[in-house]
Amino acid sequence: MPRTERLGVDIRRTEQELMAAKRSAVDPAGLTVPQYAALLVLAESSGISGAALARVCNVTPQAMAVVLKNLTDRGLVERAPHPWHGNVLETRLTEQGRTALELADARASAIEQAIADELTADERDQLRSLLARCTTAIQQAAEAQA
Repeated sequence: MPRTERLGVDIRRTEQELMAAKRSAVDPAGLTVPQYAALLVLAESSGISGAALARVCNVTPQAMAVVLKNLTDRGLVERAPHPWHGNVLETRLTEQGRTALELADARASAIEQAIADELTADERDQLRSLLARCTTAIQQAAEAQA
């Protein structure tokens, strides 16, 4: 298949542009995109474990452990043992973390709004549906090769 007909190239280019824009957006808050993603989830799921946070953010538990260590060292999150499951650490935003998140989210959500503004509501729904179909096709192709 010629390179110009490979949809992966277009998907990757769009993803790279989005990530570059988000990196620039969250940088004034002193955050990386993975740190921003973790704080965003923590704002909605306070007390979540590191393993659960990793699953929601689609990263490995090891990668999330590094993100959480950096956020904890900077005072943006705090971790404490779960009251019943002593080996599980609950993670919560600190006030400093909430402030950083608010700055980063205002800037990052503007990028996502710019994308949404380019599409009608029907087009946004169609794009989500098409991307979901792409995900399924990728998973099926990967399984067939395994």
